[in-house]
Amino acid sequence: MARFNHFLYGFIPGLILPVAFMWLYLNRFYPDDLGFIEIIKHVYPSPLLGKMCLLGVMPDLLLVFIFYKSDSFKIATGVLLGGMPYLVASIFML
Repeated sequence: MARFNHFLYGFIPGLILPVAFMWLYLNRFYPDDLGFIEIIKHVYPSPLLGKMCLLGVMPDLLLVFIFYKSDSFKIATGVLLGGMPYLVASIFML
């Protein structure tokens, strides 16, 4: 596992995973039959988008915990830094 312990192996999934989780969550639980972009445009002015960003970061935090427990610290750092833009954006949207 030491040869796969690189920052970029965590950073790229850290950027993609929150968007993928928000897409999955909205397509499954949003009551309307709109597309992902239309839903984001619909909820943008409200604090609901900030809450969805926070919900989207939760899989990143689970991934950080898994990599941290398996002693892959560089990957865990990459995932955590990949999720930081979503955390900062959600704080400003609340």
